[in-house]
Amino acid sequence: MRSRFLPEGRLLHTPENEAACASCDGLRRAMEEGTVLEGVAQLCDGAHNLLVSVGPFTGFLPREEAALGIAEGTTREIAILSRVGKPISFTVTGVAEGAPPQLTALEESEGVLRPRLSRRRAQQAALDAMLAGLHPGCILPAVVTHLESFGAFVDIGCGVPSLIGIENISVSRIPHPDQRFRVGQAIFAVVQELDPKLGRVYLTHRELLGTWAENAARFQAGMTVPGIVRGLKEYGAFVELTPNLSGLAERKSGLREGDRVSVYIK
Repeated sequence: MRSRFLPEGRLLHTPENEAACASCDGLRRAMEEGTVLEGVAQLCDGAHNLLVSVGPFTGFLPREEAALGIAEGTTREIAILSRVGKPISFTVTGVAEGAPPQLTALEESEGVLRPRLSRRRAQQAALDAMLAGLHPGCILPAVVTHLESFGAFVDIGCGVPSLIGIENISVSRIPHPDQRFRVGQAIFAVVQELDPKLGRVYLTHRELLGTWAENAARFQAGMTVPGIVRGLKEYGAFVELTPNLSGLAERKSGLREGDRVSVYIK
């Protein structure tokens, strides 16, 4: 399942994707088989339709096919606009000569092949497969798409979004997800819960950081090591050595949360 439905960008330069996008026959075969392909969104027009680079062709992806929930109004338009210049997953829904009527007169005058595409169908296929085939505890590859104060949004396949809440990013308390992740970073996440009714996959990351004993085994008394101040109390400062291991040090004047320090392990 995971080989078919990868985070967007992972399929783009594979031999299989490039071969399927290289010819009319390849695109028609992909359409018949429902194969998920990838291209790069070139631009978004005023009606929020996307033009997509598909091998030597320029595909047309209508607004309502740009993402799950767009047609229903449950997904914001930024889900379309933010894809310009980036890889997108899609299935081919039509391969014909000429351009669809939504394109400009300039595009219509070219008279070239215009594959019609659907990102929504690729996302629905990915989500259906995940809801049917996954269970709590499964480990998934994911790519961080954006960060908010409450958590990290990730792409778990074909642009299907999921949220890792800040409380599930690490054992150590952090003020913001950017202390752990960056946009575009490839990570692994653990399935925490599935909700087929709402079509959601809930994730956690902290379970992948190792046990306390596994983290502590890296350190010995007498070492001086770097750490990050994660909390300040009257009786001392909590210093994070790894995302799953913290220690208590004496509090120094001028010390602030987030400071990088060196500490001696007693």
